[in-house]
Amino acid sequence: MGGGGGGGAVEGDHNSSAVASTPGGGGGVATTGVQIQPSRRLPDFLQSVNLKYVKLGYHYLITHLLTLCLIPLMVVIVIEAAQMNPEDVRQLWLHLQFNLVSVIICFAFLVFGGTVYIMTRPRPVYLVDYSCHRPPSHCKVRYQQFMEHSKLTGDFDDSSLEFQLKILERSGLGEETYVPEAMHCLPPRPSMAAAREEAEQVMFGALDNLFLNTSIKPKDIGILVVNCSLFNPTPSLSAMIVNKYKLRGNIRSFNLGGMGCSAGVIAVDLAKDMLQVHRNTYAVVVSTENITQNWYFGNRKSMLIPNCLFRVGGAALLLSNKATDRKRAKYKLVHVVRTHKGADDKAFQCVYQEQDDAGKTGVSLSKDLMAIAGGALKTNITTLGPLVLPISEQLLFFTTLVAKKLFNAKVKPYIPDFKLAFDHFCIHAGGRAVIDELERNLQLLPIHVEASRMTLHRFGNTSSSSIWYELAYMEAKGRMRKGHHVWQIAFGSGFKCNSAVWEALRTVKPSPNSPWEDCIDRYPVKTVA
Repeated sequence: MGGGGGGGAVEGDHNSSAVASTPGGGGGVATTGVQIQPSRRLPDFLQSVNLKYVKLGYHYLITHLLTLCLIPLMVVIVIEAAQMNPEDVRQLWLHLQFNLVSVIICFAFLVFGGTVYIMTRPRPVYLVDYSCHRPPSHCKVRYQQFMEHSKLTGDFDDSSLEFQLKILERSGLGEETYVPEAMHCLPPRPSMAAAREEAEQVMFGALDNLFLNTSIKPKDIGILVVNCSLFNPTPSLSAMIVNKYKLRGNIRSFNLGGMGCSAGVIAVDLAKDMLQVHRNTYAVVVSTENITQNWYFGNRKSMLIPNCLFRVGGAALLLSNKATDRKRAKYKLVHVVRTHKGADDKAFQCVYQEQDDAGKTGVSLSKDLMAIAGGALKTNITTLGPLVLPISEQLLFFTTLVAKKLFNAKVKPYIPDFKLAFDHFCIHAGGRAVIDELERNLQLLPIHVEASRMTLHRFGNTSSSSIWYELAYMEAKGRMRKGHHVWQIAFGSGFKCNSAVWEALRTVKPSPNSPWEDCIDRYPVKTVA
C-alpha cells in the first residue's frame, strides 16, 4: 500500500495568555510587571505527581496479583509441613491407602489430560533466520535522476511532473533507494523478460544469502510460500524457485498474488498453518513486489503516487517446527491476527488496479485511504489486544468502556498502552503519513518508529518485505534482547490490516550480508518533516 507522500496532521500551537508568569524553556520563570497574590489552593495533583509511575505501579500490581496472592498460601503450607511429625506422616499415608481407588482414578485423569494437551497443543513455529535483498548500487535512483528520466520519457505533462516532485520531497524517501534496471533505460523497457529478470534478481539474491547463512540444503525444504501482488507469470514465481534450487517433487508450494503490502504476514500465517500439519520440516517464505511492469506512464494524480514510493526489495524467511531448531532460531512466532475489510465497497476500492482514460494501467490510491486504514487498524488491535496486553491495561480499557456506555457518554475512551506489551514496532513503511498516523494514534515514541522511518528513507516502500528490513535495522542497532516482543503491522489492498507478534529467543545479532551492513553507522538520519 502506498501511504501517500503528504505529511500527517499538524497540530496547532495553543498560546496561553497568562499575565503573571510563564515557564521558561530552561526551567526558569519569565516575570511581568503585574504582581499576583500567592494562591491558597492545593497544588494540582497532576502537576505534582508523575502519573506514569503510578500507572507502572498499578500495572505491576495487577500483573503479579496471582503471584502475590499465592505467596502467603505457600508460606502457610510450608509452615504446616514443617510442624508435621513422623506420626502425622504415617496417618497421611494410611489415609491414602484406604482411598487407593480414588487416588488411582485421579492419577489416571491427570495422565490422560496431560497426554491430550501435549498431542493437541499448537506446535511452536521458529524463525530460524531471514534475509533481505540489497540491490546492486547501480540501481540507486536520486530525486534529480528520477525527475530527469520521468521528463525524458515524454509520457508525463508538466502538472504530473510537478506533482511527482512534490510527492518525492514529502515522501520520506532518501537518495539511495532502488528501481529496477529496466527503469534506468531510456526509454524504459517494461517487458516480461525484464520483469522476470527483476524477480529472479530479488528472490534468488535473498534465498542464496538465506541458504548460506543457515547451511540449509534446498532439498530439506518441505513448504514454500511466495507472495507478490502485481506480477504473476506462468509458470509461477514459486515454480521459478523450485526450478532454480531443484526442490523436491513433493514440496507444498503456494503462490499468493494480488494481496497487497500485507501479504507477507498472510504468507507467514499460511506457512504456520502448514507447519501445524506437517511435522519435522522447514518452510520458506519469500515476500517481494515487482515494479518493472507496474510503472504507471499516465497523468492521473492518484495513480502517480506509487511511482514515487515503491522501490525494489524482497525478503526470504526460514521457518521451522523442529524442536532442535529452537537453540539456533532467532524468534518464535507468538500470534498472527488478520483483518479483512473487503466487504465494504470503499475499503475494497481504496487501492485499486485499473486503467486510466488513456488506457494506461496503474494502481489508484483513494483519498479515503488513511481513514480506511485507521478503521482496519482499530479492528485489528481490538482482536490483538486481549492476546498481548497485560491484564492491567485490559481492566482499564473495560472499566472506561463501561463508564462511557452506562454513565457518561463524554468519557474519553481509554487507549491501551501497547508499549507495555511490545518492545519493538515494525510498522509497514508505506509512506511518511502512514508512520505519522500510527505514531500518533498508538501514542508511540520516536524511537518506536525509527526503524520504519529509516527503512522508508533507505529502501523506500518495498511492499510486503518492508517489515523485515525494519527488523533487520533493529538487529543492526543491537537493540534486540532475549525475551523482547516485536509487533509487525502491515496494510494492504482489499483492504487488509495484519499483525504478527514475535518473541526473541536470544540476544539477536545481525546475520552476515544484512541490508544495513554498509550504512547502519549513518543512521538514524533526520528526515524532511
